[in-house]
Amino acid sequence: MISQNTINTIKATAPLLAQTGPALTAHFYQRMFSHNPELKDIFNMSNQRNGDQREALFNAICAYANNIDNLAVLLPAVEKIAHKHTSFMITAEQYAIVGHHLLATIDGLFSPGQEVLDAWGEAYGVLADIFIQREESIYQENEKREGGWRGTREFEVIEKTQESNEITSFIFKPVDNKPVATFKPGQYLGIYLKPEGFEYQEIRQYSLSGAPCNDSYRISVKREENGKVSNYLHNELQVGDKVRLAPPAGDFFLDIEPTTPVALISGGVGLTPTLSMLESLTAHQAEVHWLHAAENGHHHAFKDHITNLAKHHQHISATIWYHQPQDSDRPGEDYQHAGLMDLKQLTTQLTIPDMHYYFCGPIGFMQYIAKQLIDMGVSESHLHYECFGPHKVL
Repeated sequence: MISQNTINTIKATAPLLAQTGPALTAHFYQRMFSHNPELKDIFNMSNQRNGDQREALFNAICAYANNIDNLAVLLPAVEKIAHKHTSFMITAEQYAIVGHHLLATIDGLFSPGQEVLDAWGEAYGVLADIFIQREESIYQENEKREGGWRGTREFEVIEKTQESNEITSFIFKPVDNKPVATFKPGQYLGIYLKPEGFEYQEIRQYSLSGAPCNDSYRISVKREENGKVSNYLHNELQVGDKVRLAPPAGDFFLDIEPTTPVALISGGVGLTPTLSMLESLTAHQAEVHWLHAAENGHHHAFKDHITNLAKHHQHISATIWYHQPQDSDRPGEDYQHAGLMDLKQLTTQLTIPDMHYYFCGPIGFMQYIAKQLIDMGVSESHLHYECFGPHKVL
């Protein structure tokens, strides 16, 4: 329990930290990486350079400070972050390092006095313990389940398939030829890489893009223009190469009854987790609507695969939007609608009572989809989404 005096102190000093903005966390990361450069092998340094990680941590600190007397409202965020942390193999010792540099940052920027530092130290310790305990339980769950493991495990690339101009799939099979743990459709896989030419170890999470099976995993990766890891995967990683993988993780996953209608909505590479869901719903007992937006046919991954799933399963329907169709794209066959995804065109299909909506894509796309669904009267409790990279709230 956090003492009332600490709660009062945190709430009193929170506005000062908030006024500083992400400059607070920029100072924190600069200090931490200066004193503990080994952590550069864990943190995504690209997110450091573009500021995404600084913004995410700043928002998390503000949310914690503002809700320190009602921690229950933070539990969904704790679950999301804890899963991500287990994919990075975060340890209790690393929490101690972070806490030390956070307090040193507050002291260095504000010189608030020992009472304030003690309060923030107590508050951080409580939050760290919550994460450490939850993450340890996830580590143990991963280790104990059939085909599971703790830490990383060596896998071999057994297939590499180009799905579109910018998306390539990789299938991994364990080198030890033992079974692999199943996962919940929508979850992701952590991949650890440090090939020649990489200054630091790079860890990335990619959504599993196929239905669960007991002998392999599939991910589908978009080539990002300046993506160090995505370009390495596309250009260098080949069949027969070895990688190390962390167990599947993530709090975004399909969780519905067999009779619950569902809409799977995606933009671009956001189709990877929803495709895993779709492949898992071929025997579903209610309607399944697949809604996907792509720039055009050159960027439309898994087009034939989705068409065949809808053709052979009457409860599955597929509707496609091309933002800017090319002359080679066939309206009515390759896509049904041009322009941005307008859900009003499917109001009847999407306003079924008790329907749940799973969506993934760029932040702007998901905000656009969420607003449309809410305007259609959909309850927020039926909306489920995944953000690639540091989490943002829609």
